[in-house]
Amino acid sequence: MRADTIRYEFASDNTAAICPEAWTALVEANAHYAPSYGEDEWTAAVCERIRQLFEVDCDIYFVFTGTGANALGLAQLCQPFDGVICHERAHIQTDEGGATEFYTQGAKLFLTKTNDGKIDLGETEKLIAQQVALHGHMMRAISIAQATELGTVYSPEEVEEIGVFARAQRMLLHMDGARFANAIAYLGCAPKTITWKAGVDLLSFGGTKNGVAAGELVIFFDKKSSRDFQYRVKQAGHLGSKMRFLAAPWLGLLNGDVWLRNARHANEAARELAQRLRNEAGMENVFPVESNAVFVQFDDECVRGLHARGWRFHKFVEPDIYRLMCSWSTTDEEISMLVGDLVAIK
Repeated sequence: MRADTIRYEFASDNTAAICPEAWTALVEANAHYAPSYGEDEWTAAVCERIRQLFEVDCDIYFVFTGTGANALGLAQLCQPFDGVICHERAHIQTDEGGATEFYTQGAKLFLTKTNDGKIDLGETEKLIAQQVALHGHMMRAISIAQATELGTVYSPEEVEEIGVFARAQRMLLHMDGARFANAIAYLGCAPKTITWKAGVDLLSFGGTKNGVAAGELVIFFDKKSSRDFQYRVKQAGHLGSKMRFLAAPWLGLLNGDVWLRNARHANEAARELAQRLRNEAGMENVFPVESNAVFVQFDDECVRGLHARGWRFHKFVEPDIYRLMCSWSTTDEEISMLVGDLVAIK
């Protein structure tokens, strides 16, 4: 490989192209005039398909980004004096520029710490108990990521346990589903099993990492909670005038369960990458490979050598844990090239 060739195949699932089905749906939508601001047939079709997929009547809204989906959704649930409990490595804590705090106009994130990226209910209970009535925050919501930022996946039983806990505390449960498709592919369960049936009130359903160019869904399973949410979306600049261009690619994903096929491929690629790293390069996974992320320890020599060969990827946990992401389009050839370069370096 030439040293001046930059490769982003494993830097993030955001670096992948639009999948063919989403692209075709976008091209077809582009051939027509259509009503604006979500009054088009593509938006209506996606909303109906989502209700069929989750087997429940729910409210669905389109926003442009995952940050927008999480922050605006939580702002809909929370007052400025409320608290949101999440994991210390949650995307809303580490990667969204304080968007939740900004859009809630003051709600605070309270952090739990575990080694697997999942919420710890023991710590959660302590955080709630530490709040002094009137002088502290009202604990309003729990936010979990499915799959987590460390690539792990909550089982249906784990989600249900958190849902029961939230109800007992009179709290609401939000799920950051930027990689929801990967979690479903891993678990092999119906989407309802780890959402509304397990006590989830609000889901941020990610499409960008699954094959569309842009556009995430905010899904309210408790329709009372979504009252006037369209005004919040508009005020935040997330109401697309040509909404069909957000919706049509989603239709490409949802029809024929392309979304699930894409996620399965990404997950399988991650397992293949992890196995070959272990067998050929002697590198063990730091966290279980349950979705489309592989975490490994690289020393400085490995990092310099891979960079010199053009590979780009991100350090995720100090001092030496790096993340390699697979996508719907990851190929065996790309895995072989990366592993081959690692073997050569070592």
